[in-house]
Amino acid sequence: MKSTLQQLSQKLETEEAVDFVKSEFEKQLKARLSLVRICAPTVVLHGTGINDDLNGIERPVGFPVKAMQEQRAEVVQSLAKWKRLRLKEYELEPGTGIVTDMKALRPDEDLGPLHSISVDQWDWEKVMLPEDRHLDFLKEQVSKIYDSILATQAAVATKYQLITPELPEEITFIHAEDLQKKYPHLTAKQREDVVAKEFGAVFLIGIGGLLGSGEPHDGRAPDYDDWSTPTSATTKGLNGDILVWNSVLERAFELSSMGIRVDKGTLELQLKERKADDRKKLYYHSQLLEEKLPQTIGGGIGQSRLCMFLLQKQHIGEVQVSIWPEEMKTGLSERGIHLL
Repeated sequence: MKSTLQQLSQKLETEEAVDFVKSEFEKQLKARLSLVRICAPTVVLHGTGINDDLNGIERPVGFPVKAMQEQRAEVVQSLAKWKRLRLKEYELEPGTGIVTDMKALRPDEDLGPLHSISVDQWDWEKVMLPEDRHLDFLKEQVSKIYDSILATQAAVATKYQLITPELPEEITFIHAEDLQKKYPHLTAKQREDVVAKEFGAVFLIGIGGLLGSGEPHDGRAPDYDDWSTPTSATTKGLNGDILVWNSVLERAFELSSMGIRVDKGTLELQLKERKADDRKKLYYHSQLLEEKLPQTIGGGIGQSRLCMFLLQKQHIGEVQVSIWPEEMKTGLSERGIHLL
């Protein structure tokens, strides 16, 4: 009985710590990026092009709606496109934006320490000027997000003195093309491990576009991030991932995916490259091609991921309630890892 009570006490302490991390980080993020919190949908209509296709292979959870003549709806996979439509509606000024809680279901995830079928993240988006479509502007926004993470790390270390801060004071920027050239014999994930361990925190630029090897570093849908715009003679891409070195798991750990969003030209280019021109007739895509949507930058920041990292947990199920195979829960419990 004592052991059970101790487990319950630890879980309650973790719940309080998770709430603290989420509240502190959101406060920091809103201030640095000039964001206003808004409400977000859990579902969107099928066939509008609003739902995020992620890598293009994940199956969204869908169902017919009785009160709408059986029209199909889908649980969101992220809010990348929905946010841009909302910014048009709110008519926000450049330099300001929105942030919301995104809760998604991704049944095709491979369950493990980093992944569950329940996804929660801060989805943020802000209006930008068309002339800010360049790498320096992207880096400026990344640095603001990283500063928000550093401030939250400091607050966590002050409140929970057993936790020692590990992140470096600055984030390092590197292009996926340069990383591939430096380590041509490593896989993409192995390259991430090497660079994250070397620098502690990196922003890996250029996710989705083809590298010199003929393969992308990782998948990205063609209709939200801009991964095809040349930024120099040798590199391209106006998006990327924030990666940190997780010393508990001893591997690279992705906290955020973000980027400058496609405009009319890059949408056409990326749809053509992915042989997805049929999407042009969808509502979202037609609005963008008719240049009726504002130019934006945005992304998602994993809530459970950030809590897991800053609280130095071994499994995402320690900071998030989801469903897990019984054999996985039993094996973790035997190792002293108790899922919420």
